[in-house]
Amino acid sequence: MAGFQTMWRTILRRVISLAFVLFSVTFLTFAVSFNAPGDPVLNMMGGRQDPARYAFLKTLYGFDQPWYVQYISFLSKLLHGDLGFSFKYPERPVWELIASGVPVSLELGLLALVLSVLIGVAAGVSAALWQNTWRDTVISGIMLALYSIPSFVLIPIIWSADLALYRAGLPALPVAGWGKPEHLVLPVLVLTAANVGFIARLVRNSMLEVLRKDFIRTARSKGVPWGLVIRRHVLRNALLPLITLLGPASAFLVTGAFVVENLFAIPGVGYLTVQSIGQRDYPVIQATTILLALAVVVMNLATDLAYTLADPRVRSE
Repeated sequence: MAGFQTMWRTILRRVISLAFVLFSVTFLTFAVSFNAPGDPVLNMMGGRQDPARYAFLKTLYGFDQPWYVQYISFLSKLLHGDLGFSFKYPERPVWELIASGVPVSLELGLLALVLSVLIGVAAGVSAALWQNTWRDTVISGIMLALYSIPSFVLIPIIWSADLALYRAGLPALPVAGWGKPEHLVLPVLVLTAANVGFIARLVRNSMLEVLRKDFIRTARSKGVPWGLVIRRHVLRNALLPLITLLGPASAFLVTGAFVVENLFAIPGVGYLTVQSIGQRDYPVIQATTILLALAVVVMNLATDLAYTLADPRVRSE
């Protein structure tokens, strides 16, 4: 009972700290938008000079109020689920614009995360079990290369390979667009690449550390089959650190999606954010930034909870 009370106190502290993080994100996002160069009202008017309409729009959006009044109003609306209206499309609520991109980003990110975990764990386990062999060298080398290559470098390489297949008369994959299964292949491949390298290296190192433990040698000395030792003892302990990696991995997918979605013309949240920056559509920028920060915060909280439940030692501390 005391262990679970400690666990819930830990979770409560995490929730409070994450709530503070979200509050800080809202303030910083508002501050950047408030102090951004240019006049959003003039931008909405297309640069036309109309003093009466300018004054009307400035009052309508509350830009005639002090910054702290605008921030309190922004925060109050946010807490009630009101994200305001787009500057670029004044008749459309921000949430309506975001709602179409959220399922796209979720599908792209979750698929890449699942593939990263499956491939990364398999590669890491294989490299550890074949330690100091040519298999370990090949796997570790490939994973290190994938981890080291940035997305904006990997994408042209993949495009070139896809073009080579097309010129050779083989079926090529689409390099832009969304809506068909084949549109998923290349962007998911890019998002998976760096994550799978990081996960594989973590799993390999964790596996090697567990293999050196005394209880593994004890199990082996008692005649327990090697396969059973791996399944029951090594994997169970070696994969625990992987749980804590899911939070940072999801954060990497979020930031990577900005590059991937824009270069592959995928209508997700990352694509919408970059387009809104170019259009100075500050309400959309604020909303997407907060939404992405919320996704990372929730994922980190979920991984903390999962690790606490998975490792009894944490509950007893």
